[in-house]
Amino acid sequence: MQATVGDRIHVSGTHVADHERDGEILEVRGKNGEPPYVVRWFDTGHEALVFPGPDATIRPASGHHTENPA
Repeated sequence: MQATVGDRIHVSGTHVADHERDGEILEVRGKNGEPPYVVRWFDTGHEALVFPGPDATIRPASGHHTENPA
């Protein structure tokens, strides 16, 4: 998974009661765009260090959709 500042991250719920979350990547801390990312979640405004799992996808600022490679 690779991202740049300004990209959007979407995390799907892995269980029935889980909520989907969307946020903006504010900072990339890994090498070559790899995680972890500092993300501001749209639903709460909270900023957090995120290590995306297999349920996450990145939507680049340009609008192209990429899946998380397994």
